[in-house]
Amino acid sequence: MPHPDPPGPVTGRPTEPSPVISITGLSRSFGEVVAVRGLDVTVNAGEMFGIVGPDGSGKSTIIRMLCGILTPGAGTGSILGQDIVSGRAALKRDLGYLSQKFTLYGDLSVDENIEFFAELHRVFDYADLREELLEFTQLTPFRDRLAERLSGGMKQKLALICTLIHRPKVIFLDEPTTGVDPVSRRELWGLLQKLNSDGMTIILCTPYLDEAERCARVAFIHDGELLRVDTPANLRRIIPGRMVEIVCDNPRRAIEILNAGVEYQRSQVFGDRIRVLVGGDGSDRDLIAPIETVLSGAGLPVASWRFVKPSLEDVFIYLMLMEEASTR
Repeated sequence: MPHPDPPGPVTGRPTEPSPVISITGLSRSFGEVVAVRGLDVTVNAGEMFGIVGPDGSGKSTIIRMLCGILTPGAGTGSILGQDIVSGRAALKRDLGYLSQKFTLYGDLSVDENIEFFAELHRVFDYADLREELLEFTQLTPFRDRLAERLSGGMKQKLALICTLIHRPKVIFLDEPTTGVDPVSRRELWGLLQKLNSDGMTIILCTPYLDEAERCARVAFIHDGELLRVDTPANLRRIIPGRMVEIVCDNPRRAIEILNAGVEYQRSQVFGDRIRVLVGGDGSDRDLIAPIETVLSGAGLPVASWRFVKPSLEDVFIYLMLMEEASTR
């Protein structure tokens, strides 16, 4: 396989969507804790599909139910026409799973790990594919190195090879870039983009909104519930009004002041800046003036401001706040 081009947005291949995964009412609890609640999702063939949410939102539980590691508490799901519970054994050959933690054997070499996972899937004619995948991931020079002596990025590349060695049709990636350095993260995304452009269906769990931008569609998950599923472009259109980014002293105090009123209750801190959702007509100056008045009156004059396009992080926070408001 050739070395991939630098990664960019992934759009998914099919012009006429063909469902590969269908989920209806999928739920799972651990004791009194509801991890996933009534999930309805469809994933199309050849799609890079992102499941996005903070830690503890239910992302990994969803993946583990789909892979047959956990049994759903309620609801149904199918992958490639097979039920995820009754067809679990039949699906093993067609699914690949890469967890967020390194699960390979540190005292085995790169080659030995690949051999082990190939034969675990009862695949014995893997020699040619192993060579292709080692070249694809640029691990050929390290094939005799023990896995425990690989860098974090190289370990994830090896884990990806072991995920692909039995030629799955669908792969699940559970936060694959967590703890990986920026260069290795970019290289791993290049590999995923190449796999997706070749037609592989990829379901990615991630807490990173910049990774969600690369997916064809994104499912926002919060507290085990689905907030919204759509393309990144359509999700950014959800936010009403306009977003203004403001620089001032003590941004956290500024947010407290703005959120204490009625008009700016969806203001958020972004690093050393704040973002405020404003509505109504008028010029930029007309829209920013009331905010300047409120903050200046509290001894926090606005140093600078600019109107910006909403990011997926803005959208997620907006949807989360709307969900919380609806349950009060």
